[in-house]
Amino acid sequence: MSNQVIAAVKEAGNRIVGGYAELLKMPGTARYAVGAVIASMPAPMVGMTITISVQHYYGSYSLAGALTATQAISMAIVGPVLGKLVDKFGQRRTAIPTIIVWMIAAISLITSITLRAPAWVLYCLAPFMAAIPPWGAMSRHRWTMLLKGDHIRTERALSLCGVFDEAMWVVGNPLASILAVYSGVLAFAFTGVCVAVGALMFLGAMGTEPPSQTELARKEGITRKEYRARQAAIQAKIQGEERKSSFWSAGLIAVCVTWFGLGAFQSAASISIISFATEEGMKQWTGFVFACFSFSSLIGALLYGAKSWATPLWKRFYFCLLVVNLGIATFLFAHNLWTIMLIYLVIGVCQSPTWINGNQLMLHLVPPIRFTEGMAWLNAMNSIGSSAGSAIAGVFIDRYGSRGGFGVVTTLALTSLVIAFVGFKQIRNSTEQPDLTLMPA
Repeated sequence: MSNQVIAAVKEAGNRIVGGYAELLKMPGTARYAVGAVIASMPAPMVGMTITISVQHYYGSYSLAGALTATQAISMAIVGPVLGKLVDKFGQRRTAIPTIIVWMIAAISLITSITLRAPAWVLYCLAPFMAAIPPWGAMSRHRWTMLLKGDHIRTERALSLCGVFDEAMWVVGNPLASILAVYSGVLAFAFTGVCVAVGALMFLGAMGTEPPSQTELARKEGITRKEYRARQAAIQAKIQGEERKSSFWSAGLIAVCVTWFGLGAFQSAASISIISFATEEGMKQWTGFVFACFSFSSLIGALLYGAKSWATPLWKRFYFCLLVVNLGIATFLFAHNLWTIMLIYLVIGVCQSPTWINGNQLMLHLVPPIRFTEGMAWLNAMNSIGSSAGSAIAGVFIDRYGSRGGFGVVTTLALTSLVIAFVGFKQIRNSTEQPDLTLMPA
């Protein structure tokens, strides 16, 4: 009987991991996929480090929330610009100067915080922390080009990106909370090393880099503007549109607005949990609470990508969104940190699939030559929502404590759900359009 159990476990493991292993055996894919995750460590670490460090040195959640909001707004502005530059000029040519700017900004910001510089200095430096290359979007772009037209393996590759992303959050959040409590300098130093190592790995996999619009246009002997216009015409033909195709379709707008709401209530939840844990004398455990959410989301991504889904994409999208939004709305009624951790473990299974479904929607909404830009807009709207959520929650926390913050979380989560269903028709219709990776290059 034990041999049968072992055999069944091995078979189940092969079904789950086998498809991912096949993808990573492709030349260069493991290098850029892992490199993108390592280089993205600022995502889970910088916000947490700024919040803990500023609260420690300045004693103000409002200032901490405002600074993270400033960085988020800056990322929302800079992200689409970087995405457009990547698509136009290539990943290497855009990423290298961007990394240099981020390194200088990180050193300057943490030095200013530890020296208790005037708040206006921090506000001036925080925007430069948005100089982060869109590693996740660039990695996903590589996968979609390598697997062009293969829907099953493309969805699995996007799930694999979700697995790696959540692994990063599982490691990054507790590391940030632990390191920042002892030293903000140490936390930022570790993040800087990750950026350097990850960038070398990712950018070193040159054989997998998608051609830029400039390279494609030069190959065709036309200008970049002419090439983009031709691709837009092909997109319109594939989607059956009679009018000239526009990058900003109704479906893309609906998804971006949904991502705004998602960012708003999740960032509000993060700062409220930090406040709640501080009130309970358990601030050192905040990173592990967030790690539980990420670990659960990692498992969700792993299982989600292992299955070939027959359920329509829009149904999966809204189901996962419902679970996440309604689950986080219950934080208001939690009486201890462990209850929040348990809720995170339950609803986290649907967190990464929600993002994977969003990535899949983008394949139906924007042409391949503008995929990085499309993903950048998605992340930008999420960042704008995050800035709004953290700023509002910070004010209520300073006035009413963590319960005031959780009240904001519940309100934003339910409002976000309403916003998502307002765009129901556009999101559903977009999944009925052909996958635009099928269009000729």
